[in-house]
Amino acid sequence: MIGRNLASVGVIMTVSATTATAQNLSFGADNFYVSNVVTMQPIFFPNQFNMRIAGNLFIPNNLSGNASAIVVGPPFGATKEQSANLYATKLAEQGFVTLSIDPAFWGASEGTPRQAVLPDMYAESFSAAVDYLSLQTFVDRERIGALGICGSGSWVITAAKIDTRIKAVATSSMYDMGAATRDGMRNGVDFAQRQARIASGAAQRQIEVDGGETAYTGGTPQAITENSAIDIEFFDFYRTARGEFTPPSSLPTLTTYPTLSSVFRLMNYYPLEGMNIISPRPVMFVAGTQAHSREFAEDAYYLAGYPKELVWVEGAGHVDLYDRTELIPFGRLTSFFRDGLGSPAAASNATISSRHR
Repeated sequence: MIGRNLASVGVIMTVSATTATAQNLSFGADNFYVSNVVTMQPIFFPNQFNMRIAGNLFIPNNLSGNASAIVVGPPFGATKEQSANLYATKLAEQGFVTLSIDPAFWGASEGTPRQAVLPDMYAESFSAAVDYLSLQTFVDRERIGALGICGSGSWVITAAKIDTRIKAVATSSMYDMGAATRDGMRNGVDFAQRQARIASGAAQRQIEVDGGETAYTGGTPQAITENSAIDIEFFDFYRTARGEFTPPSSLPTLTTYPTLSSVFRLMNYYPLEGMNIISPRPVMFVAGTQAHSREFAEDAYYLAGYPKELVWVEGAGHVDLYDRTELIPFGRLTSFFRDGLGSPAAASNATISSRHR
């Protein structure tokens, strides 16, 4: 985590209350929410490398004229059916055309080996979605934004740094996937551990070159055997009816797991470096005050150019913002994208706000 005093770069609004419901992992969870005022259409579209990317297009039933549009990416290791569809649906209810996506190598998108790690190609999936939206007659191609959840917060920043067609960028419970892989949470991985992990990935690559089986790593455990708060939090979403989803390209025993021989590409991945190039396009980072990942939102906010905003959801943990609709600040996301896609943002506006219920 980058050391800094956030008070020196923005206005802080403090709300001290913590909701009791935030302590119940599944309270208010609605990952598979379906709206009766929005129509969903499964689609496929090519990326710049002629790989087929899968998405779900959400169109408000009362749409008229050219609409603003938002691309939504899921957590790392997840599919569009996990969290991204929910965000896309809720934002479509507010009048946006939205498009949830499976990044390349995951879900229904093309890419082999399955569940391989290639962060630049994940970012390309966002730009490919912008390509698709720009060709739709009901979308204003000058008003397209993007939102990344968890690891997709890294991919969307990477995409926006070199794709100026993305006019506004938001993240929710973001991970800096490079820093998380190199350093662990709160710099918990030391140099020797990092070297050992890199060596294990290289050794596994040679095993596969020699004809051995593909190995997988990380992800959410199949059962809780240790008292790890982070594992418990992810397990409650990915391994229960709350959020479990297995695409045809995977197996229930493999979902969320990237391949071991590819995952350490993230050691060379620095999504936050140079992210001030996104300015003057607005950026917003949403994170829970109790989230184990909050350090990444703080880092991103510190390094972003203006205009920028950091929104704290009081009492919320990391996975809470995947699907707990009473905690996710959809109203704040709506106003951010309406302002960011509807008119030029002020070049000197930076705020930090807190939200509670």
